[in-house]
Amino acid sequence: MLTTVEENLDALKNKLHEVFGYTQFRGNQEPIIKNVLNGRNTFVIMPTGAGKSLCYQLPAIILDGTAIVISPLIALMKNQVDQLNAVGINAKFLNSTLSKAEITRVKKETIAGEVKLLYVAPESLTKDENIAFLKEANISFVAIDEAHCISEWGHDFRPEYRRIKSIIAILGNMPVIALTATATPKVQLDIQRNLQMENADIFKSSFNRENLYYEIRPKHHAKKQIIKFIKDHKGKSGIIYCLSRKKVEEIADFLCVNDIKAAPYHAGLDSNVRMNNQDAFLNEEVDVIVATIAFGMGIDKPDVRFVIHYDTPKSLEGYYQETGRAGRDGLEGNCILFYAYKDILKLEKFNKDKPVTERENSKVLLEEMSSYAESSMCRRKQLLHYFGEEYKDTLCGKEMWCDICKYPPEKYEGQEFVFLTLQAALKTEERFGLKHLVDVIIGKENDYVKSYHHNELDIFGKGSEEKEEFWNSVVRQTLLHGYLHKDIENIGVLKITDKGFKFLESPESVILVKDKDFEALTENDATTPVDRKAYDENLYDILKKLRKEVAKKKNLPPYVIFQDPSLEEMATIYPTTKEELTRINGVGVGKANKFGKPFLEAIEKYVEENEIETAQDVVIKSSVNKSKTKIYIIQQIDRKIDLQEIADSKDMSYAELINEIEHICYSGTKLNLEYYIDNIMDIDRQEEIFDFFMNSHSDKIEDAIEEFGDEYDEEDIRLMRVKFLSDYAN
Repeated sequence: MLTTVEENLDALKNKLHEVFGYTQFRGNQEPIIKNVLNGRNTFVIMPTGAGKSLCYQLPAIILDGTAIVISPLIALMKNQVDQLNAVGINAKFLNSTLSKAEITRVKKETIAGEVKLLYVAPESLTKDENIAFLKEANISFVAIDEAHCISEWGHDFRPEYRRIKSIIAILGNMPVIALTATATPKVQLDIQRNLQMENADIFKSSFNRENLYYEIRPKHHAKKQIIKFIKDHKGKSGIIYCLSRKKVEEIADFLCVNDIKAAPYHAGLDSNVRMNNQDAFLNEEVDVIVATIAFGMGIDKPDVRFVIHYDTPKSLEGYYQETGRAGRDGLEGNCILFYAYKDILKLEKFNKDKPVTERENSKVLLEEMSSYAESSMCRRKQLLHYFGEEYKDTLCGKEMWCDICKYPPEKYEGQEFVFLTLQAALKTEERFGLKHLVDVIIGKENDYVKSYHHNELDIFGKGSEEKEEFWNSVVRQTLLHGYLHKDIENIGVLKITDKGFKFLESPESVILVKDKDFEALTENDATTPVDRKAYDENLYDILKKLRKEVAKKKNLPPYVIFQDPSLEEMATIYPTTKEELTRINGVGVGKANKFGKPFLEAIEKYVEENEIETAQDVVIKSSVNKSKTKIYIIQQIDRKIDLQEIADSKDMSYAELINEIEHICYSGTKLNLEYYIDNIMDIDRQEEIFDFFMNSHSDKIEDAIEEFGDEYDEEDIRLMRVKFLSDYAN
């Protein structure tokens, strides 16, 4: 160890430049490194991209012995070990990917004192033979990366992390540095307690990433929006996160079909495939990686220009960490989340089999995620508040805006609403969370409210004129304005701050904003101007008028000819041949043959008259024909196999099968379902639904359900819609 770190500051900077090529430390790096070199326990909270890894790598190089780095992901280890080896530092990892001979060699080099950093998976650390081996080594200190994995209140809890402290104690009394990029005040406290680091020196950097643009979009035609976005950012690196392995494969395949260099990454892939895809992304052979959350922890790629969440993440911590992989070089970083409340409901269903405590924790995290997405408060302000940091500016936008600040929502005076919220918290003795306060305010007389006699309070029902969603928003904004705060010891409980008590004594003006109604938004409501009317409006109007004429001649509803999204795409890429027309979403060969000729003639005439150069590079192709599952379904329907039997053979639910059948139909393939429909529905009922679609202005299932009420099952209506479109459209 250095004798006195202050005297060796020049040596420290020389080593920084010699090994890593930097001339200056960033942020808190210098005091953190000094702290570690002085043998003190150190707790580092630093956002992704701020240089956490240097905080333990540089001390490890300077100190005698081997630093143990406990890391949860193989991808992270490989990436960092490769980088260190490239600059001449002997770093190794110990995990399940190594052969016995490789493990023996790593242990031998470590005991000989040749290895400066040894990366160990927490599962490997707990093995008796590895504990015995580490007792023989000269260990300088232990670094615990992704330390939030210790906390059951965090977004990525791993039980094996709970054993780390006891194993360190077995290895001897040595300094520990714990590092995390995402930790709420509750999680920070939990990390310190579990590692017995209550007296550790804490270094907390700002969570504000000024170069990132945060945007939430409604999840309508998300794939089409993604293709458009990527082609508008051609050649730039990006990550798309999905929650399921199946969706990862589907999106990656879809991007490749549309001439985008993309690759999948998830734990179900062969490890060699995973590593090759990761390396291809790092080496710029692939522009976009489509991944589950397993990808990205510790991946040091500074020029990721966008992070897209196709599915809603399980928590704000996870979301923040994943978006933090964009713009690590300080330049442009776009963070787009496609949000639909049904994703939240789906995630809640996944949690139903978990233990009660874990289920409740997950529910709270999902509520926070939903609140963030649906709120019209500055995204940056919300994120920083979540991590216990106050953002004092009214609007973000020093370098990059968020969608809310760029396109400000409607505002209103909120004094009386905040006052009632604080009264509700006070009169329920500051022992409850958002949902209970709202139930009391709107007068919801449920068993829980009655058990505390809160239905007898004078404030009960005082806010009943407004909807529950409105009050949810008010309570969240009361928190953001600092009149309430979250109780660290009791998750979900809201308490009144000093500022809140002052407000109760002397109310002041508070400007609140109205939340977005995401369920009512459509794709054209997305906030980014590039997505508004991206098509040629004049041509679109011509095609729409033509569609009406063709529909009238054929005595069909206009939507049967071509749907609006198909017309928009035609007015974007100007197809002039039948082959080009079949590449349009929702236009199969059958539909192109049946209806295409007048549309192609109109487009060709328009292109010539306006001297337009067609842009085939933005065509969005469907990967339907590439799916083995879809081909199998078509073949089985041709053989007139029972639909439930087809679903069972592919381990799908009946509803999932109908989804696939609809996708096949909308891509232009004709399906003959009469054999099945005739068995489940008599002719009169079929004709009734058929007549509805023939005379309707749209093919929306919601309209049909409203028309028929409970008379028909939704799945039966959907099958009849497929039959109708197959008969008349495809």
